[in-house]
Amino acid sequence: DVQLQASGGGLVQAGGSLRLSCAASGFTCDDCSIGWFRQAPGEEREGVSCISKSDGRTVYADSVKGRFTISTDNAKNTVYLQMNSLKPEDTAVYYCAAGQVLPSNELIDVEYDYWGQGTQVTVSS
Repeated sequence: DVQLQASGGGLVQAGGSLRLSCAASGFTCDDCSIGWFRQAPGEEREGVSCISKSDGRTVYADSVKGRFTISTDNAKNTVYLQMNSLKPEDTAVYYCAAGQVLPSNELIDVEYDYWGQGTQVTVSS
């Protein structure tokens, strides 16, 4: 079956860094995108970043642009989210997702077909 597994979350102080990983298995989709989303308690799920498997194009939410970097190792079917200069407001459960998404909709959660369970990121002040 199709599985996406997010890992790498943890507890860090403000200004610190974490690298999240999303390992995909059970499917091959050359034109799929993989996105990162996050959700804090009581808040809507927010699109964070997205990368295209085919050409490596990336999209970032304004809230993380300049601080987060998404990358992929296609040979390992793994996508990474390097998070630097973390802020308390980055605290959330981070999910990775995969699917064939429409242009300009890369950060829209309903565009994605497959979801991982998520990993907790907590940033202390």
